[in-house]
This record gives sequence, C-alpha cells and structure tokens, in this order.
Amino acid sequence: MPPQVRDLGIPVKAVSWTRLHPGQTIDGKASLLASMSQNNGGFFVVDIDIETGHCTQFHTEHPKQSTFSPGAFRSLTTGILYVCSAWDGHLHRFDANHPERGIEDLGSVDDDATFGNGIAETPDGMIWIGSCPGAFLTKYDPTTGEMTKFGRIVNDDNYLYPVAGIDGSLAAQIKATHQRVIVIDPANGAHRQIGPSITDTTDASQSLQLYRGTDDLLYLKSHEGTMRIEGMETVDVQNAPEPRTGIPATYKHDYQAPAEMPGGWNPMFTGIGINGTGEPRELHLANSNPEIAARDLKLDWVGGGNNIHVIALGPDGDLYGSSYLPNRLFHATPDGSVAEDLGIHSYAGGQAYSTANIDGKLYLASYPGSHISVYDPTKPIHYGEKPGDNPRDFGRFDKVSFRPNALISTPDGKLWMGSAPDYGLHEGTLVWMNPQTGESQSHRALLPDTSPVSLLHLPKLNQILIGLSIEAGTGSKVRHLDASFALWDPIKDEMVWSGNLGIEDLADPVALAPTTDGLVYALLGFGDQIQSQGAPAVRPRLILFDPAKRELIAQAWLPEEYGPLGWQGHHALQVGPQGVVYGASGYCIFRIKPGTCDVERVWQNDEPPPPRKDPVWLTHSTPDAIDCVGPIIGDQFYFSTGWRLRALTLPAEQ
Repeated sequence: MPPQVRDLGIPVKAVSWTRLHPGQTIDGKASLLASMSQNNGGFFVVDIDIETGHCTQFHTEHPKQSTFSPGAFRSLTTGILYVCSAWDGHLHRFDANHPERGIEDLGSVDDDATFGNGIAETPDGMIWIGSCPGAFLTKYDPTTGEMTKFGRIVNDDNYLYPVAGIDGSLAAQIKATHQRVIVIDPANGAHRQIGPSITDTTDASQSLQLYRGTDDLLYLKSHEGTMRIEGMETVDVQNAPEPRTGIPATYKHDYQAPAEMPGGWNPMFTGIGINGTGEPRELHLANSNPEIAARDLKLDWVGGGNNIHVIALGPDGDLYGSSYLPNRLFHATPDGSVAEDLGIHSYAGGQAYSTANIDGKLYLASYPGSHISVYDPTKPIHYGEKPGDNPRDFGRFDKVSFRPNALISTPDGKLWMGSAPDYGLHEGTLVWMNPQTGESQSHRALLPDTSPVSLLHLPKLNQILIGLSIEAGTGSKVRHLDASFALWDPIKDEMVWSGNLGIEDLADPVALAPTTDGLVYALLGFGDQIQSQGAPAVRPRLILFDPAKRELIAQAWLPEEYGPLGWQGHHALQVGPQGVVYGASGYCIFRIKPGTCDVERVWQNDEPPPPRKDPVWLTHSTPDAIDCVGPIIGDQFYFSTGWRLRALTLPAEQ
C-alpha cells in the first residue's frame, strides 16, 4: 500500500495588503470599499455597509494568478477602484456604482510585470501604473480601454511609485537599490531625475518624500531641501503644504491620508499590522462633527486561507508555525484534531522564516526586519513588546538584517540567526542574541556578497556550520553564483573556516541535516527568491561531507523527475526514525541511504509542471506540491501545500 497523506486543515484564514478606500457613489452617498489579499481565492474587494458592517464580497476572475493587491487606488473623481495585482501584473477595476460587473480584469500592464507598485490619476482621467520587476510605467485610458506601455523607465532598479498633480505634473519615486525621484513627461514617458539620491538606506539622515499637497501640486521633501514640481521643472520652496487626502503614497503602502466620506465619516481599522496584515474585523467610524457619535462595527468578510511559510516542532511536542502575508502564529496537534490561528506574534507582518526552542519556549524569526519573537505555550496569549507579554516581540537587532532564513539555539542558551539584507542591499548578517539578558551582536558580510541561509550546531566541534547563499536584498541582483560554507566558533565569536569543499558551481546550501556519526547532509539549489534576483534554475543536488575534516564524501543530483526545490528549500532535510535523513523537493519526499547520496522516492503524486512566469510559489499550482517542509514526529512527515497543513505516514524501514 502506498504511503498515505492526511490533510490536517487550514490553520490561518487572514488577509494582507488590506486597504480601506473611502469615497462616494455617483448619487453622492458615502461608500466604503476595502481591498484584501490571500493565497486561497486571490485578492478580493468588499463593499462595507457602514451601518451594520456587513461585507458584500467580490472575487478576482483569476484567483491563482491575481493573489495580492499591492497597488490600489480609488479615483477621487469617478469613485472607481483600480488594483494592480501580484503575481500576474494585471490591472483590475471595481465600480461601486455597478457592482453587478464585479472585479473586471483589464489585462497586463506590461509583458514582464508581475507586481503592481503604485497607481495615480492625471486630470485628463488617465490612470498611471508603476510595476515591477523593472520599474515599468503604463498608462491606461478608461474611455478606450487602451494600455500605453512605456516599458522600463530606469534600467538599474525595479520599483516605481507614481503620483500626479492637478496641473498635469507626473513624478515617481524609484526604489530600491538607487532610490531617487524622477519627473515624467506624460506625452512620451521622457524623464529626468530631480533632487538627491539615497546612497545608503541604513543612513537615517537621508530621506525622500514625494507627495501631492493639499493645494493638489506635487512636492519633494529631501535631506537637501524642499521643491515644488511644475511639469518637468522644479522650484525651491521654504514651506510646503501637508499631504492631500485620498492620494496613494509613494513612501508607504497606504494613502497619504484617508479621504473623508460624505456625512463626515472617517473609517479606520483597529489592531491592523504592517501592510494591512492580519484579521481586520474591527472597524471604527469617527465623524468630523463632534456631536455625532462614533460607530464601531464588526466586519463579516470570509477568508479562504494563507500559505504556510514555516512548520516546526514546539517545546510541548505540538506543531507551530507561521503563515505567509500575514505573519500569524498557528498551532496544530500532530494528530490534526486541532489546527488554529493564535494571532499576531510579531510586529513584522510578513512571515516567520525559522524557529528554535529554548527552555520550553518557541522563538520565531520574522520578515521584515528579522524580528525575533517568543511564545510560551503554557501561558495565556497577550501579544506585546514588553517582558511578560506572550508572544513577545524583541524587535530588530540591526539596520541590515531583513529575511531571517535560519534560527538555531546553542547549548549556552543563545539564539543564532542568519539573515539576508534589507531591500537594495548586499551581504547579509549573522546575529546572536541572549534571550535572558537581551545582549546581542551582529556580524555582516562573513564572505563578500553572501548571506547565511542555513545553520547547524555541531556538538562534537562546538562550532556552527553556516550555509552561505548568494542572496541579496529584494530589488537587487546577485553579484556572483558561488555559494559557500563556513564554520563559526560561538565562544570566540569568529569564523574559523570557509570554503566550497571543492564543489564546482556550488549552489545555495538551503538545508542541513546531521547524521549519527558526525557527518552532514546538505541540499543545494536556488529557491524562488534567489531566482527572482537573477540566479539560474538548477536541479537540486545532495552532498554528504565531514565538517571536522572539511572533506566532501559524496554528492549526487536529485533525479530530474523530483522537480525543483519547494518555495525556497529551507528546512527540506529532516532527521527521521533511526537517524535516517529524509528530504523533499517541490514534488517528492525521499529517503537517503545512510552513508551515501543515494535516494529513494517515498511519495510523489504530481509531476513537475512547466515553469510559470509568476516569480513566487512556483510549486503550489499543483494539488500535491510540497511548498514547506516541517519536522518528522515518529513516522509522520509534516509539510504544507499552499495553505494546507499535511502529514505523510512514512513506510517502515526495511
């Protein structure tokens, strides 16, 4: 009988990229829309009844492709909501005056676009969309339905956030490797830079704020002064008005300030995280007339599910993990009788990448900012950032760490975290932190243009084995294709060795697993995140080596039919019964013959599909893909397919 897989449920059904869009209908009545994003079902729009909180829900036409709604704007003149979705780069329209039309898919904003950044409207009614990767600019004519695609506006960056003035001026902020502001000629897309650039994103004294003022003209405030934009020219000014309400910001993922609805109503979510992540059910409606009482409404929108991003064995023997956008802590029992959302555990609203256990507590490292948070399963839940809160967020540890690929504990009670750097940067960090004292230390660029991707404590050596990736900060391109290994002395707090073990074309060591005799297996490959930065797609490779002798023992490519890495390949090697190491690609769970790199397929239901254009979650488009790998408990191998938590019963050893 073939191995059986059980579905344990969908632990998290929350949303991300949530944005309120106050406005009015054609008859002048107050109208409140919200755009929300999820993996299972794609992004959706809700029309909120401001008397009751009831949500009429509208779904995207293509839920697998149009997952997120990062670029969203409700026109101040027509009341129409425009959304540029990820990961297909399509423009969508929702008209509250014609709800029967639903969300209309208007098509791709650029042949190479995958993700909307920002949307603006010029006085002639044209809609301008910035998208990535490639800082694309597109004009949409609502009257004719025609898209004018200007293509890449700059060749050295990826993100473009446009804003328009009442006088027809058009400008955009460019991010993330060479942050600057450009003015654009709407007639032909010609452009030039104005003001300074940000040369160091870790330098708080450097700043750029491009916005539309309350006089409806464009302004740029920077560390060098303030200027007003007049077409393709600028005028220095001493003072500038405040940002206009109802205009998408170029400097944050929201409106500059929310617009007021007819009747003086001003809506806001309470308890919502970064980029509108979480479970926004509580809506507060204040009125500009102090004699009109505020309203607090409970929203009844329905979520479908969020992809699981990490699965770990908790200190109490249960399963814990995090969802992907939003970053929600979940708990499940190994038998599947419980699969529950425990709520927020970190201010970092993206997702946890890695976990570790110390003294009966679960520690999680999360994006963005490589925050570390802690949860004690034996105590009541009360999230915060102070001692006694549970979960508790310790915050950031430096200005560089951003994607915490690996987190481990060492016998002395310290946590060690390996991270990729912030947007636009190169060279990640190795950070240690003592949870008891709060003391920490950060080390950057262990080797040039690398970032730690995997960590393993070696008890016999009392050293930390580090897998070094070529990963750069999001928005940047990799500078070389040579990954590496390193050994770190946690007592002296210094690197004692680095090298590639003589392996040609060493890809990222995304996962490490120890053997019973002191050897180490490593799974090599480039995950989706690295491929989006310019690394090639390569077949995963398995190696076995002796870290004490620093010698390679065996290596082998995984069979081609096993497919690519799942998501990023993190944690894809796990130690099972009798110390046998198991692994997973994006489509196959396999057993490794001890002492060799010979593999045996244990379970695989799907053949790898042809490559898709979408840059993330390449695997979850098939019903039995293996996106994230969790622990092995007894004979149960835990993993996820998209938003579903699953368990495979391993066959008995022969």
